[in-house]
Amino acid sequence: MVSRTTDDYMALAMAGCKAVNEPAFWAGYDRASAQGFYDYFRQITEYEPKRAAKFCIEHYCWLCINPKESEDPGLAREVMALIPEFLKSPNVLGIGEIGLNKNSRNELMILEEHIQIAEDHDQLILVHTPHLEDKLKGTKLIIDALLNHSKIDPSRIIIDHVEEHTAPLVLDKGFWAGMTLYPESKVTPNRAIDMLEMYGTERVWMNSACDWGVSDPLSVPKAALEMRRRGYDDAFIDRIIYSNPAQFMGQSERFGLK
Repeated sequence: MVSRTTDDYMALAMAGCKAVNEPAFWAGYDRASAQGFYDYFRQITEYEPKRAAKFCIEHYCWLCINPKESEDPGLAREVMALIPEFLKSPNVLGIGEIGLNKNSRNELMILEEHIQIAEDHDQLILVHTPHLEDKLKGTKLIIDALLNHSKIDPSRIIIDHVEEHTAPLVLDKGFWAGMTLYPESKVTPNRAIDMLEMYGTERVWMNSACDWGVSDPLSVPKAALEMRRRGYDDAFIDRIIYSNPAQFMGQSERFGLK
């Protein structure tokens, strides 16, 4: 939400949003030093929760160096060294969004090291799958990396940005599958509902993209409206947009909504 205006928070509040869930992500440019990430971690753990609270919305976040900026292992390790300090913040749910951007060797190495941090500190994990490169290949690499860690519990990991050809891989291995909604690219609300009809509602959630490109914080409420148009009842809609996310995030004792 750091990329959004207060008008977006007002719109979310008016739509009935109770909480937002913000992964550590790209700032719209590549940061030049670990100090830039330190300031960013402060922003999402200290300032942004206060901004959200003005609109009666709870703010939660995740910590990492995102895949887009993890090609430099030296910088990535400096940033990862900062994470344990911020894991103490009351709104932090886990490590994320880690994963792959171009499926490179360095990205995969830093992904493995992030997984180890999550394992060492008993954290939930939020995973980014590639948009630009081969998503199927990247998803397979990510799943293999996660399953290489014997203490990792798939039910405590959500693999985000799934599409029709990757959702079955994620769900079959016991992970949660996240569908990131965009107004016109990637997964639209209509396409996400089609995927629910294909793969079911177990361990699935929808999330609104709120990044620097064309995105809409109200994509999830708009998907709920589309579900209603298709004849789905309140219980079905509630499960997708509230109960499922609350079930996953509720595995962290810091998540306040049940």
